[in-house]
Order: sequence, then C-alpha cells, then structure tokens
Amino acid sequence: MKLPTIAGGLCLLAFCSAAVAQDAITIGVSIAQSPPGSVVQGTQIKDGVDIVVDSINKAGGVLDRPIRVIYEDNQGIPEKGRAAAEKLIARDKVVALTGGHQSSVCLAEIEVAHRYGTPYINTNCWSDDIRKKGYPEVFNPANYNSRVSSAMAETIAAMKVKRVVAFAENTDYGIGQAKLIADFLKEKAPDVQFKFETLDRAGKDFTPAVLPLRGNPPDMVINIMLPPAAYILMNQLYEQGVAPSAKTWLYDGAGISDYPDFWQNVKEVGKYMLAFGLYHPQMKFPKAGDELAAAYKQKTGNEPNRLIYQAADSVLLIAEAIRKAGSTEAKGIIDALKDIKFTGVRGTLSFAKEPGYTFQQWVDVPYVTYQITATEQPLSETVLIQGPGQPLAVDKLVQPAR
Repeated sequence: MKLPTIAGGLCLLAFCSAAVAQDAITIGVSIAQSPPGSVVQGTQIKDGVDIVVDSINKAGGVLDRPIRVIYEDNQGIPEKGRAAAEKLIARDKVVALTGGHQSSVCLAEIEVAHRYGTPYINTNCWSDDIRKKGYPEVFNPANYNSRVSSAMAETIAAMKVKRVVAFAENTDYGIGQAKLIADFLKEKAPDVQFKFETLDRAGKDFTPAVLPLRGNPPDMVINIMLPPAAYILMNQLYEQGVAPSAKTWLYDGAGISDYPDFWQNVKEVGKYMLAFGLYHPQMKFPKAGDELAAAYKQKTGNEPNRLIYQAADSVLLIAEAIRKAGSTEAKGIIDALKDIKFTGVRGTLSFAKEPGYTFQQWVDVPYVTYQITATEQPLSETVLIQGPGQPLAVDKLVQPAR
C-alpha cells in the first residue's frame, strides 16, 4: 500500500535517506492477541504499529536501516507479559519495547525492562503506579489515571449528580482509577455520594452486582472495565432497566466507545451514554495525524480510534530517539527521550521529569467528553460536551424519556 503523504511527513523528521542493505532495527511489541486480554485493543495497536513501520521503511528507514517488529502475545496476563518482555529483550535483542495496553501487564513488563536497562514506551497503560516507579527506561505518551479521573470528577461536579456507583475491573487500572475518582470527588464535589464495586474482568454474569441498583437507582453508573467484560456489564445494566435511563446516566471512563466492535456488542445500549475519550474527529491533529487516519481508513475501511494514534506515536518516538542518538544503544535512546520535544500524530510530545505520577509522562494528553445520542451513531456525529482545553457544556446533555 502506497503511503506517500505519511512518508512525506516522516521526511520532515529526517528519516528520508535512501535505505541500504543493513541489519534491521528490531523493536519488540507485546500485546494481547488472545483472551482473557483485550484482544480488540491489541488488534488496534498492531494496526497502528504496522502502518507507521511500513511508512518509515518506505521512506528509507532510520539511520539507513529498516525497522523490524517482533510481536508477542501476552494474553493480558502479567506473567505472560513478563515472559514476553524477557524473550524479546534477552533472546530477540530488541532495542526497545512498546505496545503495552493493560496496566497490570505493563507493571510486570517494566520490571524486566528496568532490569535490562531497555527503553520501554508505554502505549496505553493508565495506572499511575507505572509512573510512580520512577524507572528511567519507561516513557509514557499514554493517558494516565489521574488525568481521566480528574476530568470525570469535574464532569460529575458540573452535572450536579448526587449519588454515583462505579464498576471497576479487578486490575491495577480499574481499581486505581476508581480510587482516584473518589479522591478527586472529595476535592471537586464533596457532596457526591460515591462508591465502587470491583468485578472480575473474566466474568460473564454481573447481574448479582446490578440487581441491587434496580430498587434504588443511583444518579450515575460509571464503567471502568475493558471489553469484553464492559460490554457484558453494559448490556446487563440495560436489561435490568438501570442505565441509561431517565433517572440514571451511564458514563464510560474506559474509552471504549470508539472501538470497531462497540456497536455490534452493545446495540441500543450505547444510546445516551456519556464518554471520556482520547479521540474525536472534531479534535485538531497535526498533519501526520490526519495522514495516519487516511492510511488506516484505506487499510481497514474503519474510522480510526485513539489506539491507532497512540501506537503510531510510540513507534515514532523510538525512531526519533534513535535518530537523535545516532545509534541503537539503550543509553543513547533513553537520553534522547528524556529531553525530546517531538511533534507526533497527536501533538507535540515531551516528558515531565518530576517524581510521582507524571514522571516521564506526556502531561497534556488531549481528551474530550462527548455523548452518544443515537444507536450506531458514528463518532463524528456524537455531541461534543467538552473539547481539548474547552469548558464543559452540560446543557447539551440529554437523557431518555424513561
């Protein structure tokens, strides 16, 4: 597939020297390609990586060398992630690791990367604990729990709801985000009654947790679960008449509504859902982001989602750091990433240096809040309640008649 515009964009990053027959630069990508991990996330990340690697190589590679990717299936299981990282670093001799998209797996993998001193680009693991480790090898262009939890607390406060129940998956990501929402609500909306319940991400029946809400429905139910469990929960909330309803808002904090399988799994359940998002067609992207979206549509026939962009930026960061370092040595790549200021497909990325949950984090990850108002509604037609850097427009929100 010819990608002239993306390749042209990469020329601006000085990747466009003629490729010569040299050994490939090998990058390791650990993703979930089979259950119980989020296979849909893994598929999206693989698509984003493949498109960008293909365009970089067509443009001449990096340091006159092509990039080669080795994928490992971590199944969304920490132990599998640890084994994948060990194999990729020790046996396959990759120069960097990326692809991580489930926090419990990332937490296992970064221990291996830290032990070997291998650069690790976190693609989509939100847990603040990853940043709090303070490992010099780990860089985070992904969203983080404090970012989403603070944004959600602000929305809840603006909506003036009084009682909120969250369902969180039993992982570092789910439990961590639920606890942070509670903390931010104490600061931003102390009168809100908030509680959360932890559910097994491999579960198939959540009705025992849903049924108690029928008799005394809250003002809002929050989802902090990834598919397939998130889809099961949403359907059971709807089947029991809990949410979305005239009484109870359904608010997704896991960023699932732009997944390609969302509507085939939720049908009418998604109508009226409020969503925290990291991608919306009305967001403004750099030229390279628009080119990536066009390439993804051409390849798959689908609209892009946030994971396509995040995967692309992960690879582009590695490539740019190698170029700046002038080598594939780990120390050089890490040093280049620490001080990098780089315009990727989502904006200009740089990494904070302060210890804590923003350590080596792209702090200003752009986000949006939007509402779905029709069944099978394209993302481009959803109602934007808050754009990046914009105030909330809660007056645009609508609820079902019953």
